[in-house]
Amino acid sequence: MAALNVHKPPNLIPALRIALRGHAILENPRYNKGTGFTLKERKAFGLEGRLPYRTNSLDEQCDRAYTQLNQRDTPLRKNTFLQSLKDQNWILYFSLLARHLKELIPIIYTPTEAEAIASYSHIFRRSDGLFLTFPDEDIMEEMFLEQTRGRDIELIVVTDAEAILGIGDQGVGGIGVIIQLTCDILREAHVKFRFLQQNLSYTRKTALKTAGLVGGIDPSKSLSVTLDVGTNNEDLLNDPLYVGWPERRIRGEPYDRFVDKFVQLVRKYYPHSLLHFEDFGVTNAHRILDRYHDTHAVFNDDIQGTGAVTLACIISAIRVSSRARASSSSPEKKKLSEQRYIIFGAGSAGMGIAVQLRDAIVSADGLSRSDANRLFWMIDRDGLLHQNLEIQGVTEHTKEFVRSAEEGWGGNEHVSLLKVVEKVRPTVLIGCSTSAGAFTREVTEAMMRGLDEGAHPIILPLSNPSRLAEATPKDLMHWTSGRALIATGSPFESVKMKVDGKDMEFFIAECNNALIYPGLGFGSILSQSRTVTDTMLIAGAKRLAELSPAISSTDDGEYNGAALLPDFGDSPRVNFEVGVTVAEQAVKEGTATADWSGTTDEERQRGIQEVRNRAEKKVWVPIYPEYIYDQNGQNDA
Repeated sequence: MAALNVHKPPNLIPALRIALRGHAILENPRYNKGTGFTLKERKAFGLEGRLPYRTNSLDEQCDRAYTQLNQRDTPLRKNTFLQSLKDQNWILYFSLLARHLKELIPIIYTPTEAEAIASYSHIFRRSDGLFLTFPDEDIMEEMFLEQTRGRDIELIVVTDAEAILGIGDQGVGGIGVIIQLTCDILREAHVKFRFLQQNLSYTRKTALKTAGLVGGIDPSKSLSVTLDVGTNNEDLLNDPLYVGWPERRIRGEPYDRFVDKFVQLVRKYYPHSLLHFEDFGVTNAHRILDRYHDTHAVFNDDIQGTGAVTLACIISAIRVSSRARASSSSPEKKKLSEQRYIIFGAGSAGMGIAVQLRDAIVSADGLSRSDANRLFWMIDRDGLLHQNLEIQGVTEHTKEFVRSAEEGWGGNEHVSLLKVVEKVRPTVLIGCSTSAGAFTREVTEAMMRGLDEGAHPIILPLSNPSRLAEATPKDLMHWTSGRALIATGSPFESVKMKVDGKDMEFFIAECNNALIYPGLGFGSILSQSRTVTDTMLIAGAKRLAELSPAISSTDDGEYNGAALLPDFGDSPRVNFEVGVTVAEQAVKEGTATADWSGTTDEERQRGIQEVRNRAEKKVWVPIYPEYIYDQNGQNDA
């Protein structure tokens, strides 16, 4: 069991004093061990006769659960089995995920989770998380306190489910992605702390954060929230089994008032918590993040998580490419500011990537915001965004990246991706369009012609799922004769081919938020940062890039085919390192609480040195601690 999490071996897990006995402890997923209760514990907690004779180790329980899981013949049935397991026993659930992380991520997350969310009202069995519905706005505080009173909550994941990736507006079913996210954060706390998730639904994202991928947050200290403000999904509105508020989405001032009331409750009762926004629509996501960015520790995974992991991937790719060019006649281009970026897809993900990269350029290379903006060419369904084009629904963030009319892009006409590539000669091409096959051979070869000698094209077809990717890695590698540096939004097999007569195997990194957002969350919670700053995000992305196999395994300048980002199987260690770095940055810049940073440079330096030690103590791992019965002990979920 020590191998589950090197940061906290079993001997360092303290015993818990618990007041629950009998049926109450068996029905509590936080404390239930099932057949894992020792004989001593069974006697102390009144469990004799309530359980079969034999005591099982956690390893044995995981083996049994894995066998039961494999008897389910579809991904959705496996998903619901795991959700049921989580409802019974948190530690067993997360331990099972930890042992089979890569295999089970597609079951508890993309793509199976989308099906589970879409079917939420039809497979509903048990409520999980907090539902705040617009008609109940007047009693929101009462409902919030009823769910949270007496709890030490560090992470709150919230959605209004308007923009679930790939399936859009899912109304109240969006609790699934939130739970999963909570699980993610928690899981990361364990299996991203070595564990990958902790909420399958609200735990799905949260689960990824907690349990598995790298966060290390105690599941009992997280809360998943759905803001049910209606739905515009006609199928749901016409479904007699839909369990949410069956009205169209509210907009404008009533929506803002409702969201603000919730945020103010979080600030009032849990001022040091991390508030994670998930799957808000493009019209609200940036606006809400901007509104609360400076007043609370808030985070939007779709915007900042996507941007941060893409930034890490590009930093890694630039280092690989610059090494290869060291022996060529053209100058090395090691800086983010020395690249030219085309982003195909200007929605929330594409804009999040552009903003994150732009901010990193300003921070790392000292460019002005306006100069950094000019390194980006954004393309959406109407073509290149330029001033002569009549663009509908432009946000303030989008306006910054609209190209000047003086560049000669023509009148109000569509400027294609190929035309932009030929004129701009990009070094980085990013796809967030869900336009399958958009990165054609013609586009790719045009990009190759525009590069300096010895440079590698950095091509990131990030659209999910794999069938919507802008190009396949296999095609890109063949079209570029093995030169492309590739990462994708969905998992792809490695590419084997001959390059200059030599057999090569190129491993394709999955540029997935789960490699970084649990660590970003853990670092923010660990430091109790007052805000989640751009510099904290950039620090986390740089640390992730440093862990890239492509960097650590390339010594002679030649790219050997290693992945640009770490493997998911290493996510616990990766997210732990990201979390430590993020917390160190918070202490360094003074956004951490006074308990951490103090007021003098000497006190802050001591705080930075203490981060790793505190992180190791704080991380939650799915291992059974010893239980001691105490009438005054813990009795909550």
